[in-house]
Amino acid sequence: MALNEQDVARIARLARIELTPDQRSRAQDELNGILHLIERLQAADTEGVEPLAHPLSAHQDIALRLRPDAVTETPSEDRRAELLANAPDARDGLFLVPKVIE
Repeated sequence: MALNEQDVARIARLARIELTPDQRSRAQDELNGILHLIERLQAADTEGVEPLAHPLSAHQDIALRLRPDAVTETPSEDRRAELLANAPDARDGLFLVPKVIE
């Protein structure tokens, strides 16, 4: 699948970036190169290949260092107020963010 100039213009608009015609052409070439690499990867025969948790685990026994998923801070109203003080906009103890979905 190759991207055309309209696709790149739409991607730029969605990303809210302004591209000159030269930049748009360069971005089109780079994105098409990335898509070509993805197509090549998808074409690889992976039948019977075990998924790896780590790329080196195919060559050596690796024990992943995982930590338990545990709360490390005790929530408090003072801490909440301190964090919300950094927010550009907050109401009722919550961060307010601009709508990002069109």
